[in-house]
Amino acid sequence: MIPFNKPYISGKELQYIEDAVARGKLSGNGDYTKKCHTFFEQTYGFSKVLLTTSCTDALEMSAILLDIQPGDEVIMPAYTFVSTANAFVLRGAVIRFVDSRTDHPGMDEVAVENLINENTKAIVVVHYAGVACDMDEVQRIAQKHNVPMVEDAAQAFNATYKGKPLGSFGALSAFSFHETKNIQCGEGGLLVINDETLQARAEIIWEKGTNRSAFFRGEVDKYGWVDIGSSFLPSELNAAYLFAQLEESDRIQEQRKKIWDAYYKALEEWSNELGIQLPVLPEFASNNAHMFYINCRDAMQRTQLITHLKKQNVHAVFHYLSLHESPFYQEKHDGRTLPNSDGYTERLLRLPLYYELDPQPVINALLSYDS
Repeated sequence: MIPFNKPYISGKELQYIEDAVARGKLSGNGDYTKKCHTFFEQTYGFSKVLLTTSCTDALEMSAILLDIQPGDEVIMPAYTFVSTANAFVLRGAVIRFVDSRTDHPGMDEVAVENLINENTKAIVVVHYAGVACDMDEVQRIAQKHNVPMVEDAAQAFNATYKGKPLGSFGALSAFSFHETKNIQCGEGGLLVINDETLQARAEIIWEKGTNRSAFFRGEVDKYGWVDIGSSFLPSELNAAYLFAQLEESDRIQEQRKKIWDAYYKALEEWSNELGIQLPVLPEFASNNAHMFYINCRDAMQRTQLITHLKKQNVHAVFHYLSLHESPFYQEKHDGRTLPNSDGYTERLLRLPLYYELDPQPVINALLSYDS
């Protein structure tokens, strides 16, 4: 069976983990954490970053930093992972879901403004499949209404909008290094703090609500509990593994793009014949090859394709269930219909994509389906 995903080991992960163990500092915020921080700050120009145990934690830190209170409203797409919403629901927020675009599963940026009112405290954009939202439009809306914007860039490592790195637009941005991502350490994440007024507090929240980091820099003579927080920082073992991947990120990205391009070229004619849509890349967005998906004609065709591919030893999977239709939030949703999000819930199918994949057997299996 060709799996949907296979975590890639670039070469030095175990060597760096062994080195971290030898250094005797395993609990986090050590040498390898700092190496990872430096990589992101120097490579992408982020002014302040903090490794986290997951993208979920980075989003939860964002909700705390924005001081989300019960009854505050947060706007975000319905077609996203539950962590995007959970981070703010945990603080008591009311979620106002936005529909997807007709040409892409990402949020309909134009629809955001109609949802803003005096209770709106944040706009969360999700760069689905690593493809940028229209950041000019979202920034225009956010600035006009003085509402902070958060980027859920879980899938957007090394992706850009008009040449500028994703993660650099929001007041806060969150990345994922889960094993399904381009660059991974099993479980891991990153919080980018672009708003300088939030940087000092972010470090305190990251360190369980203490000023421990300032103490170790010699800025205070003792540290104590000064704010709310949690243990958001990962161990040095995770950071060491991640740093090995970051060192090889150019090579990893190049290979993933080759696989993505092979899919697109081979499936273009086939998809047109069967009424299947291939991924759309807006002119303003780069392609980081996080995901290759197809949008089937209807739910029946997707089910048939999944069954057909399984018989051909290929594991393909659907993706999100619209959060506004979820068992947890359905009764809390304001009742608006979101047909595009529901459509992707029913029709979208993700194909295997990982560094060591030979895409040709997957392509052959797809081309043998002609219903």
